[in-house]
Amino acid sequence: MPRVAIHETIEKHAAATPSATAAEHGGDRITYGELERDANRLAARLIAHGVRPGGRVALVVRRGIPMLIGILAILKTGAAYVPQDAKMIRNPALRHILRTTGSTIVLTQSDAPVELPPGITGIDIDQVRAERTDAPAPRIPADPERACYILFTSGTTGTPNGVAVTHANLANLLLTEPGDLGIRPGTTVGQILNIAFDMAAWEILGCLAHGGTLLIRGDDIAATARRAEVLIATPTILSRIDPESCQRIRTVAVAGEPCPRALADRWAARCAFYNGCGPTETTIVNTMQRHHPGAARLTIGRPTPNNTVYILDEHRNPCPIGEVGEMWAGGDGVSAGYLANPELNAERYSPDPFLGGGRTMFRTRDLGRWTADGELEHFGRTDDQVKIRGFRVELDAVSAVLEGVPGCVRAATVKLDDRTLASFVQPATVDPALARKVVAEALPYYCVPEAVHLLEALPLTDRGKIDKPRLLRLARLGREATS
Repeated sequence: MPRVAIHETIEKHAAATPSATAAEHGGDRITYGELERDANRLAARLIAHGVRPGGRVALVVRRGIPMLIGILAILKTGAAYVPQDAKMIRNPALRHILRTTGSTIVLTQSDAPVELPPGITGIDIDQVRAERTDAPAPRIPADPERACYILFTSGTTGTPNGVAVTHANLANLLLTEPGDLGIRPGTTVGQILNIAFDMAAWEILGCLAHGGTLLIRGDDIAATARRAEVLIATPTILSRIDPESCQRIRTVAVAGEPCPRALADRWAARCAFYNGCGPTETTIVNTMQRHHPGAARLTIGRPTPNNTVYILDEHRNPCPIGEVGEMWAGGDGVSAGYLANPELNAERYSPDPFLGGGRTMFRTRDLGRWTADGELEHFGRTDDQVKIRGFRVELDAVSAVLEGVPGCVRAATVKLDDRTLASFVQPATVDPALARKVVAEALPYYCVPEAVHLLEALPLTDRGKIDKPRLLRLARLGREATS
């Protein structure tokens, strides 16, 4: 595995092919040479404001080319970028992020609706970009063990937790197969995800590290998908794109939530389709499988290079093949840990007794098992296991059955109370009576939802995943309306 900092790979493409297109957004376009020049100028401004290697700089921007300039400029200073979407971040959340990271500098844009707290310096990327002056590249030795980015996960307590992911962590995915997704110079890669979501780093840095052309979307995701050769998405977002309209598509990778088998089959018939799994703490994904139509099952595959997965019981002993246990992750993808949260670090990160040598493993809270042929099957999360009428129920298992109902594209299930489940299906043309009947035939009686609600599209979080808290509110409102 090459020991490099990610921005070094981008700089090499800028030196070798400066006129190659790095990114497009609407009518805006930037070459690798222009990206390098603008990032050097912005990096010099950051250094003048006191940014140093090992620091952290908040990046609060709208989707567009300035977003890329900001990322590369921060990395050139040796600092980590802390990405947030300017259209979605709220002031209390921004203040929490700035406190947790210790960032006193925010890269933003003049028309971004961001209110900076006292003592925080804002630098307008658009203004620096417009200056059009040259600045030398910072002479800062690259260190692969430095943090590349800090991402904030939702947190089970409601308080977002900052996760530090190093250049070495990221390079292990982006610069090896299959995580490189076959991206080569000139390959068009769709940029459709929220910058605050770790899979956006896969899109952005995975593309630029290989000399590809990033197609940054506007409001129409499908329009970008139609032009792209490579797409990275959550299954819910992908379910809203028609593969028949994507004539140029070569490779699709999904992760972030369970993928319906029908969706995987549909896309795999058209292109190389990868199903991946892994939390932010293990660097985007740490398992991948190329799925083929007609395969016996859809799995999450095998660990990506230099990574390991352990299926352990409650005593942290390995489970036999075929037995479901909790997934722990080891290897080069395991991140540097949570910022300013030693208690959570102690709970989720532990010395790896299998690799040894001072290595660390991470408790994913995903459930899985090894198959006889050495692949991993995913069985939801420990926090998606609920008790209904005293029985343990996997919410994702109920949803998976519903996704086999004729016409159903996507499904989600929530717990209403200790006796009741409610499910939602997409689109609204699905027969709810048939849906309940299919579940009743496939699963025990206590898994049958009280109601199957029809939606034209399931609501999404800002990261492109199914918004289950919102569905729970809808289910409760529906019950109140009929009681």
